Amino acid sequence: MVLQDYFTYVPGFTKEHILRFAALAAKWKEPAKDALDTLVLNAVDKTPLDAYEQLEYIPFDPVKKRTEATLRDPQGRIFTVTKGAPNVLLALCEGNRAQIEDEFNRTIEELAERGIRALAVSVAYQGEPMKMYGFLTFLDPPRPDTKVTIERAIEHGCDVKMITGDHAAIAKETCRVLGMGTNILKADVLPMVDTKEQLPKTIGDDYGEMIENVNGFAQVFPEHKFLIVEALRQRGWSCGMTGDGVNDAPALKRADIGIAVQGATDAARAASDIILTAPGLSVIVDAIVISRSIFQRMKNYVVYRVACTIQLLAFFFLTILSVHPKEAPYNWTEEQLGEPVPNYFVLPVISLVIITILNDGTIISIAYDYVEPSPIPERWNLPIVFSVATWLGLVAVMSSVMLLHMGLNSHNKGSTFEEWGMGEMTYGQVYTMMYLKVSLSDFLTVFSARVANGFATDRKPGTALLSAAVFATIISTILSLNWPFGPATKMESLTTGQAVFTWA
Repeated sequence: MVLQDYFTYVPGFTKEHILRFAALAAKWKEPAKDALDTLVLNAVDKTPLDAYEQLEYIPFDPVKKRTEATLRDPQGRIFTVTKGAPNVLLALCEGNRAQIEDEFNRTIEELAERGIRALAVSVAYQGEPMKMYGFLTFLDPPRPDTKVTIERAIEHGCDVKMITGDHAAIAKETCRVLGMGTNILKADVLPMVDTKEQLPKTIGDDYGEMIENVNGFAQVFPEHKFLIVEALRQRGWSCGMTGDGVNDAPALKRADIGIAVQGATDAARAASDIILTAPGLSVIVDAIVISRSIFQRMKNYVVYRVACTIQLLAFFFLTILSVHPKEAPYNWTEEQLGEPVPNYFVLPVISLVIITILNDGTIISIAYDYVEPSPIPERWNLPIVFSVATWLGLVAVMSSVMLLHMGLNSHNKGSTFEEWGMGEMTYGQVYTMMYLKVSLSDFLTVFSARVANGFATDRKPGTALLSAAVFATIISTILSLNWPFGPATKMESLTTGQAVFTWA
């Protein structure tokens, strides 16, 4: 805030006189409690103030929009000095309102249209009506980064609205400077509500469309902020709210995301979900980007986890249910295996353990994946998520079942392996081949699961994810080529050609 000029309605008064009375309506012997007191107390000479005795002090009330103090001057006269919103104080000034009202309102309006704020000062000596002594003007321009912050928020699908207790003309000028719309309404179009009671369910229907179609509200009371947030929420919007005062606490608590700005009161902090510790609002957009990136990673994880689960469960279910190695068309015999032929095909437990261990490493790396945050707010769409995951899982299952059929049929005349010159496989090699296939499907599915639209190659993966997936696939391939756990596991090493065929 920057103090500028002054206007007075008392002959002979100077800026110092107006500043002195404004300072008397504050606790000048204590640290300033708000920005206006800081502005005034930093600009006034406090030494003459000690000649006054402060008898009573009423701090700023956001509903009354003024601060009052009752004092005794050096001559023993008792008086009340009030500072606050110009239009509020003028209504109290019975002593000279009729003489100055037109000029006063015209001056305030002209200043407001230029974005200049005013702090009115009025005085009432005991037994006399209150008189308007004048007002101080000051600039409170937006921070340099505010316009860029609002532009970034709009780019990310957020509709930004200004809700302020300032004059409507000041709000419009501020919106113009910030590149926002200037469709600002006064709070008289909104009803007063009790923030301690539950609002009617019709608030959204009654006022929601109007609130959606304007750029903000001026000259509001704390109850209006609560009503605006509630109306938007009833209309289905996810609503964020910034604030710093005790009066903002109900609206901050009611919003989906309450944000206490730097320097906010304890009440505002307690009611908020996010507390800013540095000046400015640009970090809010950073939080939006980070949260949407986290959401993308969570969604990728869910798609990948469900797809892998479906692949494993569906594959084992189908093979147990319908794949019988000793029956046609496979016709495996006890002589070929050296032991009784299983009634159905199932992978050894050791292979599942290895798949799980390596798969866990790939899953953990999703938390460090490179993602592109959505340009618009997102919500969970579980039918879509599970549809995508199911499709990815079923594709892997179908390819695994086809490969299993080829492997089990490899010893029969006219098999695909024979036609392609691969030769026949032992039953232990079929086990290993399917272990490798399920492993590769699991590890490579992550690259499809992380891309919602398009191909897996459309977006580069994060270094951690790529490294984990490459490591897992290489280890699985090496194990399949050089199976180290011996014949007790009933699995045998693949030839290079068989491993390449599985990869293909």
